[in-house]
Amino acid sequence: MRGPWSKVCFPMNRPLPPCISRGFLFVVALLALRSATAQNPAATAARQWRQAHERAIVAEFMDLLTIPDLAADPASLRRNAIAIREIFEKRGMRTRLLQTPDAPPVVYGEMVTPGAERTIILYAHYDGQPLDPKEWATPPFTPVLRDGLLENGGKVIPLPAAGQPFGPEWRIYARAAGDDKAPFTALAAALDAIRASKIPLRSNIKFVFEGEEEAGSPHLQKILADNKELLHGDVFLICDGPVHQSRRQQLVFGVRGIQGVDITIYGARRELHSGHYGNWAPNPAMMLAQLVASMKAEDGRVLIDHFYDGIEPLGEVEKRAIAEAPDNDEALKQEFWLGRTEGAGKKLLELLNLPSLNVRGLAGGHTGAHASNVIPSTATATIDMRLVKGIGHRKAAARVVEHIRKQGYFVVESDPDQQTLLSHPKVAKVVIDEAGYDALRTPMDLPIAKVLTETAEQVRGPVIRLPTSGASLPLYMIQKELDVPAIVVPIANHDNNQHTFNENIRIQNLWDGIEVMAAVLTM
Repeated sequence: MRGPWSKVCFPMNRPLPPCISRGFLFVVALLALRSATAQNPAATAARQWRQAHERAIVAEFMDLLTIPDLAADPASLRRNAIAIREIFEKRGMRTRLLQTPDAPPVVYGEMVTPGAERTIILYAHYDGQPLDPKEWATPPFTPVLRDGLLENGGKVIPLPAAGQPFGPEWRIYARAAGDDKAPFTALAAALDAIRASKIPLRSNIKFVFEGEEEAGSPHLQKILADNKELLHGDVFLICDGPVHQSRRQQLVFGVRGIQGVDITIYGARRELHSGHYGNWAPNPAMMLAQLVASMKAEDGRVLIDHFYDGIEPLGEVEKRAIAEAPDNDEALKQEFWLGRTEGAGKKLLELLNLPSLNVRGLAGGHTGAHASNVIPSTATATIDMRLVKGIGHRKAAARVVEHIRKQGYFVVESDPDQQTLLSHPKVAKVVIDEAGYDALRTPMDLPIAKVLTETAEQVRGPVIRLPTSGASLPLYMIQKELDVPAIVVPIANHDNNQHTFNENIRIQNLWDGIEVMAAVLTM
């Protein structure tokens, strides 16, 4: 070897020299992989079209990100629906808004193909998680472009001029940039590329874009039930969630269910001076901490009686898929600065196929500069349970309530009155979220799964197939009402700060998503 590399060698049985990082080798391998893929004609056309229109794609995406999308703002949710409808009408889709009282509309679109081999339905959602703008580095609905990850010093930069390329590691920061408005842009750009290249569709295409996913999809099941004939198809492809932490494309065949529970513990009717009444008046914040601690062991195992009862075991195909997937646990510990993990030695991918109990937040009294010397009068915890197939969400909630009773609490469903508080030494109000739903796993050996896998691999190389995602999506409702298999086809980066502040999408993930969607639309 000659030239600047002539002094560099790194035999496989020796440590890498300081000048060559494993990250560098990963990039080289990734580039080699990408050069060997993208054999799908639609994906190739999408890449060529995108390279000539990058600024216009990003500008349209950022316009959509400026529209607030919080559940507490129904008018803005409707603005999102109308904007998304217009985006796809411009691409030749026939659209309508599917509506039910007290819910943001579902945006429906269709493109009928004469002689179609199948009907593909693509799902995404336009609502975002609640937020505190004060936690964001820049306003959440003022999208900005950064030249890298914010935590690594990424700076805000202007959009490049038309015709100038975007850096693959640049990021767009805004609420819903990664979860879940990126698929709208990827699909729209894919349709543009397909039309410009005159590549024919072989399937009927339908879109179902929801505005309540982050609130638990409380009205989606009714909308599906009311529109069964309209929404009939061969497969639902769920465009949500991140690709694998290795940046490889993944297909996910199931999701965990979810059930939220709020628990409020009561003390005195008003806050009391901690000097005058400490050690005498019970402290609900301490009681709540003890109650929550009773629910989980230090290694993460949930201690609620029968919590794991009913789990439907994985099949051999599913077990093999987990065994073949990369093990990224050590790399993730480094990335997240974690000195330990839960699970008693189990790997992340194993744990995703077990139910979990998470404390979303605890509140009682005040902290920091607002702290005062008082015993709080109440304390509240919000928990969520991610559930696997075989454990119904209502059954899981009932197990939590029974556990609270076993800790000596009198459980009520609304704020207790004086007589209730005086009659019971420990009172807990438990409110069960009405928007919970069950888990679902789609069989991994269906014919459509094979077609989808082969299509994705033509674009991104060998894909990772997983039986279950750690997240929750309304696949159960789709299966129950429409009897259509559902598979998750994610495009976002794993470090997109999903559900928290400084949410982002990595530019290369957006570009890859356009190619994947173009291939899927034409498969």
